[in-house]
Amino acid sequence: MISLKSPSEVKNPTSIAIGSFDGLHAGHRKLIKSVVEENQYTPTIASFWPHPREILYKETRLRLDLPDEKLHILEDLGIEQLVLIPFDKELSKLSAESFVRNILINQLQAKNISVGANFKFGFRRSGDINTIKKIIKDTDIKLKITPILEDKEGRISSSRIRDLLDKSDLKNAFKILKRPYSFSGKVVKGKGIGKSIGWPTANLEIDGRKFLPGEGVYAAWTTLKNSNQKIESVMNLGSQPTINPLLPSAVEVHLINKDIDLYGLNLSVEPVEKLRSQIQFDNIDQLSNQIKKDRDNALSIFKNYEK
Repeated sequence: MISLKSPSEVKNPTSIAIGSFDGLHAGHRKLIKSVVEENQYTPTIASFWPHPREILYKETRLRLDLPDEKLHILEDLGIEQLVLIPFDKELSKLSAESFVRNILINQLQAKNISVGANFKFGFRRSGDINTIKKIIKDTDIKLKITPILEDKEGRISSSRIRDLLDKSDLKNAFKILKRPYSFSGKVVKGKGIGKSIGWPTANLEIDGRKFLPGEGVYAAWTTLKNSNQKIESVMNLGSQPTINPLLPSAVEVHLINKDIDLYGLNLSVEPVEKLRSQIQFDNIDQLSNQIKKDRDNALSIFKNYEK
């Protein structure tokens, strides 16, 4: 596994790209390729953590990929280290010129800098690619600029992926991501209601900074940590209108035809297709009958997918 590092731990000199790289979609991958091509330097990705808008505007920024989730993907793409630059009020006041000189050149020892054509940085986003060009003009540092990637639907972006996931459009999100979307969590104790009606579920505790698809019931693959086996499952994401409409939203997973003690384990869940929206039933028997239909529908869907 590649390293997740602070700026003081970086292996220098670097070939580096700066950005959030949330989703690691096709546009990000094109930028990453330009970093890896300069193979005489350590191929590096640098991102701010937390997101600047969280510090400056108190916005909640849910991530398609948390930092540790990116590591194996970046490794497959040829990156050797992911650097998290701690973002705070002090850093936000740093001029664009100071950011390039003090952080990129002096601290990270960048010999190749790769950025997107619309890259903005520094105090009040005052810096751009022209700022970098000016500073490195008389140095041996290279600047590579990657144009914005578009398809017939428009610009490929993390925001577009979030919108598709929010609409439960997993198929088109997959096309942009070039990989299945997944999330993971630890199995925690629930109320045991699913088990009492013959449909035991694992209740997952998900990192609150993780972006999740729109609420509903899904066919999903579930994988136990340190296992490559994908298990056919039905996932409920959201509230529990029949059990208790006042309960907070939750992620529950029922493993089809599997009886495993999951408490305390970490599970990875890959939603495949939305089966239905959530429904409030008149009684538990109606709920149980619907879950059986959900299971059967999920099994029909899985026939068309490879594990």
